[in-house]
Amino acid sequence: MTDFDKIIWRDALTFVDFFATWCGPCQAMHPVIDKFREQMNGRVDVYKIDIDDRNLTEIIRRYNIMSVPTLIFFRRGEVLWRQSGRVSYEHLVQALEKLERLERRQPEELR
Repeated sequence: MTDFDKIIWRDALTFVDFFATWCGPCQAMHPVIDKFREQMNGRVDVYKIDIDDRNLTEIIRRYNIMSVPTLIFFRRGEVLWRQSGRVSYEHLVQALEKLERLERRQPEELR
């Protein structure tokens, strides 16, 4: 759990896919997430979290993961974007681009 906190509290934009091995839509999302990781390399760090991992129960509770897949973008511990269910690769890219545009508009002193 401390590793997870270190990951999401960094300055880097971080994307987390909360999934379950028994979940059909999650399995269908794996190729989409893998493509997103490969194509967006350097723009966002991508991680997958199995909600059935007993060591991660507190994280699942903390972020109120009630359905899978649940996809979340984090920066500095803050949830910037969240969605549950299947989404397309294009949808993920659009969400990332929107977050990047919003962050560029913020004054430097707020970062």
